[in-house]
Amino acid sequence: MKLLALEASQNATYYVSRYQQVEALGAELYVLNGLGTDDFWESSRYRIAGSQQIEDIITAAKEWHAEEDFEGVLTFSESGVVAVAAVAEALGLPGIGVEAARTSRNKYLMRQAHERGGAAHPAFRFAADVETAVAAGAELGYPLILKPTLGAASNFVFKVDDPEEMRVRFADVMTGIETMTWALMEADGLDLGPNGVIIEGYLDGHEHLIEAVAWDDEVYLGSIVDRITVESGTFDDDVHHAPTSLTPEQVEEVHRVVRTAAHAQGLRRAVLHAEIRFHQGKPFVLEIAVRPGGGGLDHMARISAGHDPIRCVADVARGARPEVSAYSPKEVHTAAMCLISGSGTVASVEVPEGAAEDPSVFFLKITATPGTVIKRPPAGNNILGFLGARGASLEEALSTAHVMASRIRTEMRPEHA
Repeated sequence: MKLLALEASQNATYYVSRYQQVEALGAELYVLNGLGTDDFWESSRYRIAGSQQIEDIITAAKEWHAEEDFEGVLTFSESGVVAVAAVAEALGLPGIGVEAARTSRNKYLMRQAHERGGAAHPAFRFAADVETAVAAGAELGYPLILKPTLGAASNFVFKVDDPEEMRVRFADVMTGIETMTWALMEADGLDLGPNGVIIEGYLDGHEHLIEAVAWDDEVYLGSIVDRITVESGTFDDDVHHAPTSLTPEQVEEVHRVVRTAAHAQGLRRAVLHAEIRFHQGKPFVLEIAVRPGGGGLDHMARISAGHDPIRCVADVARGARPEVSAYSPKEVHTAAMCLISGSGTVASVEVPEGAAEDPSVFFLKITATPGTVIKRPPAGNNILGFLGARGASLEEALSTAHVMASRIRTEMRPEHA
């Protein structure tokens, strides 16, 4: 099974571990980066197009496909979903189509699709300027959520409580749109839809992250994770627990919302990462991305529910139906967190010897290296890495994760660009 993975602009080595998982499943994985480093992947199965332009990436993919006859194209990057859809169409390989990819990438187009399709969603407005945003605040009522239409990883997402805060945070989001890595890593030459700010009604309940698969008329929930972060005006998305505390009745309600929203986005054969939040006792869709969730969510899915999102990506990419069924939680508890520091430039990160081999730790990944610039809200939402632990209860798993995190030593220089 030959598969082609791609990014228009390489995101350091962030996806190498997931590429390695794909290969461990028996695939022969080739990697094409529009822009990238020479040593990113095994040289005989790695090419750089030398350009972030989608036409140049498609040309490079076509030439390689003629030589290797790939069965499918995939990405794990939010910034790569539209590019992968375009490449799959050009190569005549399975894919979700550019229109569905664009709808699933752009938060405003996604909301419009939910509205048309009857999926439960928060009220929303698009704002190209601050006065429109303030007017939307007066219409919808506070508190509200501001986010970039082409955002990712909770970057430049703010809760605002009044018109004055709206003006301040709108300026922060507009600055972020110009500098945000996730937007800058998109392929050039693609129509990604409106690039601006979406304003949404605030949903006041608990939040859940779901790994799922759409296949023809059905959507299968593979894993459900509870977000247990104490919230403020920004969204770090930093602490999660599985299996979910939702009742079977609530799981069924969530299933209906995810299925309706996925179909509204035009998704019939796709791997999904859905985010659902309750409001006044009912589930509403926040978003559905067409790739697995980041961090350690794939590990949590395997341990807590027997669901493998990475295997599903490999299967769906080549047009094969994954082995999926209804959500079936296990008795092992998992807790995972982002490793968060203050702002600055990383001088060093020291992980205790043997930490990664600790049997209670299922995931430990340091993404920051010396010289990495860490920006924290409102300037950005960079982190040091991820940590996940398991236990017989939420309390045990969470305690293990907190203890291990406290042993990781980080030195920062306060100055940064």
